[in-house]
Amino acid sequence: MPPAARFGKTEPMEWTQQTQQAREWFETLRDRICAEFEAIEREAGSDASFDYTAWDRETEDGSDGGGGVRGVMKGKVFEKVGVNVSTVSGEFSPKFAGQVNGASEEHPEFTATGISLVAHMANPHVPAVHMNTRFLTTQAAWFGGGADLNPPIEYAEDTDAFHARLRAACSAHNPTYYDRFKKWADDYFFIPHRGVARGVGGIFYDHLECADLPAFERNFAFTKDVGEAFLDAFPAIVRKRMGMEWSEEEKAAQKEWRGRYVEFNLVYDRGTLFGLKTGGNIDAILMSLPPEVTWG
Repeated sequence: MPPAARFGKTEPMEWTQQTQQAREWFETLRDRICAEFEAIEREAGSDASFDYTAWDRETEDGSDGGGGVRGVMKGKVFEKVGVNVSTVSGEFSPKFAGQVNGASEEHPEFTATGISLVAHMANPHVPAVHMNTRFLTTQAAWFGGGADLNPPIEYAEDTDAFHARLRAACSAHNPTYYDRFKKWADDYFFIPHRGVARGVGGIFYDHLECADLPAFERNFAFTKDVGEAFLDAFPAIVRKRMGMEWSEEEKAAQKEWRGRYVEFNLVYDRGTLFGLKTGGNIDAILMSLPPEVTWG
């Protein structure tokens, strides 16, 4: 069992219990995902497993700012996969506070708990993937997250299966969610300077606000279903493609495609910016970067 992430005590008291509930779910989801990924490695004849590193968030005044656990595995199927869970709290810098929902220079306090996952695969026929879900509180409280598929070599049936599972998760909660959140993902995971999408999309949502406890329960239930959808859909795709043969040309194309992924994450990704601006663990923030990449 991975070590539990510690978290600070400065979050608004009205959301302390809900932050803990969300944290426990993210840690449970992490454990289930990592167990499934390790099972896939065993099926491929590999004994690779996750290495876990706990970290503490440093604060300027020395107060407890929380922390997290970074899990990384490098195996036969998963060339590099990172699964992070963190729960942090503190104050935004005055300049950054105005960019965050519900925060301001007068009220820079925040808490954030979430899970973030990125998998880069050894076989270029197996898609890379990203998933994260989170709960944040400032003067507001909300959920955000999503999942998106990033294949170097696209198979339409894999794209359709991934989207179908996310569509089912969305439709169980709101008939408008899938179309709204798919478009949001299409718009968000786009690389303007390249004029191309990062992958084949998925869903992306943010600011599902919790004005009261019933709203928290509704949005929490949806966020949990997004995690379940990912755990159901992605391992099935991996198992379907991981035994396929590939050529050196296909591997080279995968490494060049990864360059686009790096460019997006370092230039445009809001999660990367949030982590850097809030004193997060650098290794955990940048675990999304692939182990090998080329630019043509």
